[in-house]
Amino acid sequence: MKNSHPKKERTFVAIKPDGIQRSLIGEIISRFERVGLKLVATKMLVPTAEFVEAHYTLDPEWRRITGEKNIKSYVDRGEKPWTTDPYEVTERVLKNLKDYMTSGPVIAMVWEGAHVVELVRKLVGSTEPRKSDVGTIRGDFVLDSYMMGDTDGRAIRNLIHASGSPDEAEKEIKHWFTEKELINYRLVQEEILYDVNLDGILE
Repeated sequence: MKNSHPKKERTFVAIKPDGIQRSLIGEIISRFERVGLKLVATKMLVPTAEFVEAHYTLDPEWRRITGEKNIKSYVDRGEKPWTTDPYEVTERVLKNLKDYMTSGPVIAMVWEGAHVVELVRKLVGSTEPRKSDVGTIRGDFVLDSYMMGDTDGRAIRNLIHASGSPDEAEKEIKHWFTEKELINYRLVQEEILYDVNLDGILE
């Protein structure tokens, strides 16, 4: 992906169990298709707890960063965090995520297109649906919040996962897919999206 045209950028996306149970598969995929992105890999599976933990800890700093962000969110809301140890926080977060992500089938996908990581994150919305803008996937279809997740002792249900950066996308794609499962093919609409001179429209 490095040193290539932006149109070759790829990102990893997963429709989580709640997205599937709410019959939003087609709606979610259509959001990405409408903006001009290309689906280059997809499969349905029920991941194991070990596989989910490996996914979230691909970044060795994930435990610390996630714990610190969680503690800060308590403070920002004017609440006292139940602990100030980020690793203790993340242990609970990870357990809840494993319970959530193994509760049913997940649809794993790889999308390709110019600025795809940034665009998908924008289309998906904020991690907390409550703060997501109207027009985003989470903003339009989810009412969950960190407050409800904390009250119920569970992970926040936000329908979908999307890589946060090109480097993260590269790691996550390799975790979920083999090289053979990624398909290189031509999509007709790419002639309109990327062709420099729009040659070939008129006969």
